[in-house]
Amino acid sequence: MTTHPVLPVTRVRRPSVWWRTLARHRLAATGAIFLIFTFLLVLFGPLLPIPTATQIDLMSVFAPPSPQHWLGTDENGRDVLARLIAGGRVSLVLGLSAALLTVLIGATIGLIAGYFGGLADRVIMRFTDGVLSIPVFFLLLAVVALWGSSPTVLVLALAFTRWMGPARLIRGEVLRVKHQEFVMAAQSLGARDSRVMARHLLPQVMPSLIVATTIGVGNVMLLEASLSFLGLGIQPPSASWGNMLTGSQNYVFSAPHLAVYPGLMILWSVMAFNSLGDVLRDVMDPRHRTRA
Repeated sequence: MTTHPVLPVTRVRRPSVWWRTLARHRLAATGAIFLIFTFLLVLFGPLLPIPTATQIDLMSVFAPPSPQHWLGTDENGRDVLARLIAGGRVSLVLGLSAALLTVLIGATIGLIAGYFGGLADRVIMRFTDGVLSIPVFFLLLAVVALWGSSPTVLVLALAFTRWMGPARLIRGEVLRVKHQEFVMAAQSLGARDSRVMARHLLPQVMPSLIVATTIGVGNVMLLEASLSFLGLGIQPPSASWGNMLTGSQNYVFSAPHLAVYPGLMILWSVMAFNSLGDVLRDVMDPRHRTRA
């Protein structure tokens, strides 16, 4: 009986395998629980019996935790828990949106450069190297100073100044797999270049994309906090974890809890996304799949 070469399987594993792999990684499991709880909190937070995030009460400045203010109040008498929830909504949406757009741009450029090679690859990579030589943070400062610091501008600015790393990563992965038998077979059957890239190359680089996305979420959150510290991030009265840290810097000794809460949320979120990305990479990597 004639045997045929086995093509790489691009299906994701069953949900039970995902859960078993996650259960073996305690840090990732803890991070997943934290992220689920955080997303539920920011989603249903407005239903909690607490004041709104922008409600000022100058008679309750720096109030301790109480049934009315579960985590106390800040320097303007605003409820800290309400601002954590509202800030989490902004920070998480900003981080996810910017990370996804960054990976989308980088993956597209990396796929094109790696697949076509030749002159196209040299031109794209030299341009990428040129952009990489510009300090990202100073480029962000220039963009935000020119066009403002609205969430839309921040997402676009963060994406268009951070796509170079994912592009180089995906290009390397494409160069590794584009000469394998399943790609050459698709090309010999007359498949269009766009179909070969989307159906055969993209699934093979998906584990790297997932890791880049999860790490990117944490990096974007840290960058937003840095911009907010300089007064160029999300502007008050809108809350984000970054500008909450900025507002608390003058009260580190008199009211340290104002810095502790948003700082811990940023720290735990970054660690959770990074550890979860490692597990997703292990599950989706074809080298970790069981044989049929």
